Amino acid sequence: MATASVAFKSREDHRKQLELEEARKAGLAPAEVDEDGKEINPHIPQYMSSAPWYLNAERPSLKHQRKWKSDPNYTKSWYDRGAKIFQAEKYRKGACENCGAMTHDAKSCMERPRKKGAKWTNMHIAPDEKIEIFELDYDGKRDRWNGYDASTYARVIERYEARDEARRKYLKEQQLKKLEEKNSKNEGEGEGEGGEISDEEDDDDALKVDEAKVDESKQMDFAKVEKRVRTTGGGSTGTVRNLRIREDTAKYLLNLDVNSAYYDPKTRSMREDPLPDADPNEKFYEGDNQYRMSGQALEFKQLNIHAWEAFDKGQDIHMQAAPSQAELLFKNYKVIKEKLKSKTKDTIMEKYGNAATEEEIPMELLLGQSERQVEYDRAGRIIKGMETSLPKSKYEEDVFINNHTSVWGSWWKDHQWGYKCCKQTVRNSYCTGAAGIEAAEAATDLMKSNIARKASSEDAPAPAQEKKHVTWGTDVPEDLVLDEKLLTEALKKEEERRREEKDERKRKYNVRWNDEVTAEEMEAYRMKRVHHDDPMKDFLN
Repeated sequence: MATASVAFKSREDHRKQLELEEARKAGLAPAEVDEDGKEINPHIPQYMSSAPWYLNAERPSLKHQRKWKSDPNYTKSWYDRGAKIFQAEKYRKGACENCGAMTHDAKSCMERPRKKGAKWTNMHIAPDEKIEIFELDYDGKRDRWNGYDASTYARVIERYEARDEARRKYLKEQQLKKLEEKNSKNEGEGEGEGGEISDEEDDDDALKVDEAKVDESKQMDFAKVEKRVRTTGGGSTGTVRNLRIREDTAKYLLNLDVNSAYYDPKTRSMREDPLPDADPNEKFYEGDNQYRMSGQALEFKQLNIHAWEAFDKGQDIHMQAAPSQAELLFKNYKVIKEKLKSKTKDTIMEKYGNAATEEEIPMELLLGQSERQVEYDRAGRIIKGMETSLPKSKYEEDVFINNHTSVWGSWWKDHQWGYKCCKQTVRNSYCTGAAGIEAAEAATDLMKSNIARKASSEDAPAPAQEKKHVTWGTDVPEDLVLDEKLLTEALKKEEERRREEKDERKRKYNVRWNDEVTAEEMEAYRMKRVHHDDPMKDFLN
């Protein structure tokens, strides 16, 4: 085997190196380690990429054959959950308006929204969260267990160990109890040893928990369907049980009405009854809801509800994790409940007695005569005697307030309730008696007379005056007189003005305006004005 050649500065260095190697072989000096802190095998040459199998070298020894170019920024640490870094005493600008922490804003605040935020109250400032940023490598990003605390699983182990310990203790107590009862029973009786051994074996078998019971439903002879799974021809032959009897009518064929019970083809369920009006004695299927509300399904539902309520009250119970424990607690709960009911019933009977257990009243007294006199008319109605008692209300009766002599609701007028004694419709009003009734009637009569007088005094509406309109609908005074000559001149001026408006080149440089407008000029303007609502405007000019 070739060895690596090493150059030494002097013979003294060479001698020291040989002594160090001899000491390491004898175990008197520590072994040489590499950069990672692992021991270097001296028998492996440093230039070999793979050592022989008999040297037990698990990795390359040279630096260029290892992963020496690793990024120091990569880490395998995880977030410090729930860690806080700074607790402020007053609100800081830019902090969360709700809790006062600087590490987030009010929109992403996970604290309950306060009635008045920390920005306005300046109290109960929440501490800042510890924010960390990790740069994970390729494996760290895909590690599903990154950040998992393995110490949390110790709680699960402790809970199961405590349960097993309690179970073993309970079985031991039961076994000792059985042995004591058998010893007390066998005292004075000379039974053979074989009988005792067999009895002990029977007791042991009874105390053991049978956790390998076979479900009887799996042993039933259902119809078998052979299917091929995972073979060259389609799969290995397997048995699939079919729970449906082919002679039965399908659910969706019981009622062909489209508005009948809905059938879900995916789950093959029909919750409602497809034939609700049929005779129950002739129906064999009443919907899937019938199975949910009857039989063992109802008992299982009650068991689940009891497990939820017990868990909310602080008991360590879970229907899916420990179903046997939940069922045992539910049975104990029902037994204790029946005992409490019977105890309450006995207490009531002891205090008030039980009329059902007393002696029956003789028929002579039940059908005998009495001194109560009842009178009937020819139709058989009761005239006198055996007056029916009025049913009493839960409200107070015949209670008069505010000096009233009748109750509220004894008077009705104009869709309003009131008091009969004073005819007031205000609930908390004070009774005014007959004087109040007279004053109210007088006020009503006065109001009616005022309304009638006002209606009679109103004059009839004046007739609408007909107004004289010009061609284009403008009001014209009655005494207006127009000069035909001046009107003709005004029309010519209006036409010239309109031509100047159309062509600005004809407008003079010095324009004199006259603010005084005569009646003829106004009439000319009205006559020449374009009315957009006029259907004949396109035929003008």
